[in-house]
Amino acid sequence: MKQFISNSAEDTERLGEQLAQTLRGDEVIALFGGLGMGKTAFTRGLARGLGVSDGVSSPTFALVNEYRGKHMIYHFDMYRVQSWEDLYSTGFFDYMDNGILVIEWSENIEGALPDNALRITIRRGETDHQRIFEIEEGKA
Repeated sequence: MKQFISNSAEDTERLGEQLAQTLRGDEVIALFGGLGMGKTAFTRGLARGLGVSDGVSSPTFALVNEYRGKHMIYHFDMYRVQSWEDLYSTGFFDYMDNGILVIEWSENIEGALPDNALRITIRRGETDHQRIFEIEEGKA
């Protein structure tokens, strides 16, 4: 497991940009962390690192936002997903292997995540603006 410390939203976006440089285009990135932890900021940086120039926003009401860059990015918000039926209704499984999936609120669908998912846990650090990112690579 790797650990990174972010002291601002800009740091968080830069971390996303750096991770983007390592992606092949078929990853599942599972983000874990509460409200205001920087999941969308991280995704914004990741998308920018993959050449997305459109604005990246939380897909809270849409459930999934799509972005075209070097690879397709499917940005999910699973906050309201409480059951397998809810998950199926998002079309989640149809997106697998068709691009990079970035999933906010992955704790709500942990049982559906593939074994090789990249798991990123974000928690508050010592200050209100500091975030600790723990990145665990999935099992291939």
